[in-house]
Amino acid sequence: QAPIKATCEDLSCKTGFPEDVHSAVVSRSVHGGQPLLNVRFQSCDGNKKIHFGISEPEDFRVGEDGVVYAERSFQLSAEPTEFVVSAQDKETQEEWQMRVKLTPEPVFTGALEKDQKKIEDIIFPWQQYKESSPLKRQKRDWVIPPINLPENSRGPFPQELVRIRSDRDKSLSLRYSVTGPGADQPPTGIFIINPISGQLSVTKPLDREQIASFHLRAHAVDVNGNQVENPIDIVINVIDMNDNRPEFLHQVWNGTVPEGSKPGTYVMTVTAIDADDPNAQNGMLRYRILSQAPSSPSPNMFTINNETGDIITVAAGLDREKVQQYTLIIQATDMEGNPTYGLSNTATAVITVTDVNDNPPEFTAMTFYGEVPENRVDVIVANLTVTDKDQPHTPAWNAMYRMTGGDPTGRFTILTDPNSNDGLVTVVKPIDFETNRMFVLTVAAENQVPLAKGIQHPPQSTATVSITVIDVNESPYFVPNPKLIRQEEGLLAGSMLTTFTAQDPDRFMQQTSLRYSKLSDPANWLKIDPVNGQITTTAVLDRESIYVQNNMYNATFLASDNGIPPMSGTGTLQIHLLDINDNAPQVNPKEATTCETLQPNAINITAVDPDIDPNAGPFAFELPDTPASIKRNWTIGRISGDHAQLSLRIRFLEAGIYDVPIVITDSGNPHASSTSVLKVKVCQCDINGDCTDVDRIVGAGLGTGAIIAILLCIIILLILVLMFVVWMKRRDKERQAKQLLIDPEDDVRDNILKYDEEGGGEEDQDYDLSQLQQPDTVEPDAIKPVGIRRLDERPIHAEPQYPVRSAAPHPGDIGDFINEGLKAADNDPTAPPYDSLLVFDYEGSGSTAGSLSSLNSSSSGGEQDYDYLNDWGPRFKKLADMYGGGDD
Repeated sequence: QAPIKATCEDLSCKTGFPEDVHSAVVSRSVHGGQPLLNVRFQSCDGNKKIHFGISEPEDFRVGEDGVVYAERSFQLSAEPTEFVVSAQDKETQEEWQMRVKLTPEPVFTGALEKDQKKIEDIIFPWQQYKESSPLKRQKRDWVIPPINLPENSRGPFPQELVRIRSDRDKSLSLRYSVTGPGADQPPTGIFIINPISGQLSVTKPLDREQIASFHLRAHAVDVNGNQVENPIDIVINVIDMNDNRPEFLHQVWNGTVPEGSKPGTYVMTVTAIDADDPNAQNGMLRYRILSQAPSSPSPNMFTINNETGDIITVAAGLDREKVQQYTLIIQATDMEGNPTYGLSNTATAVITVTDVNDNPPEFTAMTFYGEVPENRVDVIVANLTVTDKDQPHTPAWNAMYRMTGGDPTGRFTILTDPNSNDGLVTVVKPIDFETNRMFVLTVAAENQVPLAKGIQHPPQSTATVSITVIDVNESPYFVPNPKLIRQEEGLLAGSMLTTFTAQDPDRFMQQTSLRYSKLSDPANWLKIDPVNGQITTTAVLDRESIYVQNNMYNATFLASDNGIPPMSGTGTLQIHLLDINDNAPQVNPKEATTCETLQPNAINITAVDPDIDPNAGPFAFELPDTPASIKRNWTIGRISGDHAQLSLRIRFLEAGIYDVPIVITDSGNPHASSTSVLKVKVCQCDINGDCTDVDRIVGAGLGTGAIIAILLCIIILLILVLMFVVWMKRRDKERQAKQLLIDPEDDVRDNILKYDEEGGGEEDQDYDLSQLQQPDTVEPDAIKPVGIRRLDERPIHAEPQYPVRSAAPHPGDIGDFINEGLKAADNDPTAPPYDSLLVFDYEGSGSTAGSLSSLNSSSSGGEQDYDYLNDWGPRFKKLADMYGGGDD
């Protein structure tokens, strides 16, 4: 690179642009904010304030320092770009203009970079200033136009780019440096500058796809670090090289096109991208089709727009039934498709031919056959099969069936099986064999969507369906059903009522007569003859029966044949019963209450008759002649047709219960009457007419509700008492169980218990031990009755009072024995006083403890053996030492 030196030597001064037209060479690719050139404007008066303008403000702008910048990124055309730069004095409004012509520089085509053209230096205007010396001028600024550097340079490195110098290096020792991304900012070390000579160099190859341009700033300082020049901006544009192949966005592209499409039908668009500069030839792509498979019916069924990648059809004959899919190999080449210098890449385009309805359904046979039993519905009687060459399970393949003749009553329908596309002839209304034995249907099949235009085939296919009806045994049916008759109630048993017969629809079957039976007769009033269907009564018909609803009685009968299989039918007989006057009216209510005085004493009564008009009301009410006291004490008057009022005739009637007979007659023909007894309770009343004679009312008897309530209370009370008794018994058992489970130390058999003093003093303890007599010596063989008693005096003969106890009693026996003795002593009215000498009965033979009479006995004391006390434990050791130690 030739070094560029920015100097100014001309001392002449003329305000304005030095030239009318200024030409500059710049790179073809212009980036937004990129400085392009510096316009020179000379001002002889340094105090002028100049404002710059430009004629193309959308593409360029001019700074206050006269530097022209690109306003946006764009590509310069091959023809020179011209615009006008103007300068205006802000005070005097004087204006100067200069035309600028930009010419794009040639593109680098070789692998090795060539020497860069020397960019014309535009000197900044001088500014005058005063010092002690004569008048001098100083340069305002200096700018280096953009430097274009090809990417992927092979070196050698470092490679010199430009030399930065200042005209003050003749008088001063200067140091040069650069700052910005690529120098002292990441990525650092790409550009370096010789601090002495100002030589700017690049240290390694550049990649435009990573960084398209670098913006550096050059500095010039003296040895002390003082700035001697204003920093200048250096723009280094990386020139693109064709080092990237086109890349498709997808390796496999999928598209569709309807069959039968006309030439020129759009199919799909494929897209590739190139990392190189899209505004240069390196990034300009071109598309073409390398191959088509299959090549039927033509090897060139499709074409592609070489610039946009749009694929369209160019030939007719797309038929899905023949070729369902095409595979195209698409190539994209940069350098505008230059096969020599361009880089290429390929992708696959898969084009599916979609189906259109160009084939109608066709029946596989001209006639179809089927059969159906009579009276059956929702039965498939025939399957209609069709073929369709279109794509299965699409509207162009799905078939729709309709009947065009042979079914005027609409007994059949045709459904479509969605899986097989077959037509299913189905019976929707019952068919009678005796009426129709065969049907011949005409059916047509067509697709869900109409045929495509230009198809020569007929749009539908037709066929016939022959359906045979099979005779089956049908159920008999009653005529009419239900059958309604009108009959007066009261018809006697055994009377013929009506004839109810059925018919057999099977006229072509050999069958015997029908048989009749009764299926439902709620009151069991009727019977039917099994052969002729004659119905007679078995009981009197009663309209007032609970089985009659709204004067209507229903009975159901059954008619059966002997076919195979046997069939039966039911019929309902409805009997409308006409009312006769067979029920006399009755009084309601049966009981009433009135006061014993004349006022108020009215009782309202109602006549009730199960019959209906005209055998019911209005009713006549009257009192009988006998007994005479009835009419003497009471009087009755009719209020309405169904109601009357009973009241006292006399001023006072003693409280009590009175039976008042009332004769009621209806309006039937003949009349029916009855005597009903009204039980009247006469009581004392207060001024409001309420009964106050409670005692008499109670004495008169309790009602059913009161008796039931009393019984329930008694039952509940008995249950509570029973539960209390059960609870007490359980509590006693638990208490006894706890007494038995006592600690061995508290067992009375192993302890000497100390009881309270029984006497008043020591003199009361001097007992005659001779009273403790051993009964064995008196009557050893006597049988003592069971019982417990206490005696105040010594018996002449010892009488055993207790049963014999075992030698090794259960621990609970001792406690029971003591408790029984205590109870006997407490409850004995003949027992001696508290401090008296008590004589105890013998406890029974066989006791291992012996008798208490052996204590200090003069007759047998020496013969008693007390050695067994040693076996009773340590608590009886003292007694064992006293009585079991021999003569001592």
